[in-house]
Amino acid sequence: MRTVHAADLLRLTLDDEPRAGLAVLVGGDRVEAVASLAELTAAYPGVRVRRWAGTLGPAPVHDGPLPPAPSPRERVHALFRRGAAAVLDAHLTDPALRAAAARNEVAVLGAARPAALVVGGRADLAVFDPDGSCRATVVAGRLVHRRS
Repeated sequence: MRTVHAADLLRLTLDDEPRAGLAVLVGGDRVEAVASLAELTAAYPGVRVRRWAGTLGPAPVHDGPLPPAPSPRERVHALFRRGAAAVLDAHLTDPALRAAAARNEVAVLGAARPAALVVGGRADLAVFDPDGSCRATVVAGRLVHRRS
């Protein structure tokens, strides 16, 4: 099922200036389009639309050990609460933590890379409030964290 994610502002990269009026069409685990909300809903009648307050953009790569928590699953979810959808391979030395990351489709990278929303790329998105706190995280097209 396709979903349009729309927010007050959108960034294509983490360093990009936020722009108003854009939304992201996600199909499966991929970004299918970036256009205005009106264009996307006209082109895809009946598409599910998720509207977010804040700034929507690519989910960042977490460059460090995963946050502490009682279990590997909770450590991965602590990562989602920070808006991250990828982690460096060097920080997944524990087999149970690596398995939890795989089950939750966290991207495991050999080296850090700039996060970007790219048509055809993996749909890893995050919505941040002005204070930098994460409102929502989408990993491979799946909503994995939402704060009300």
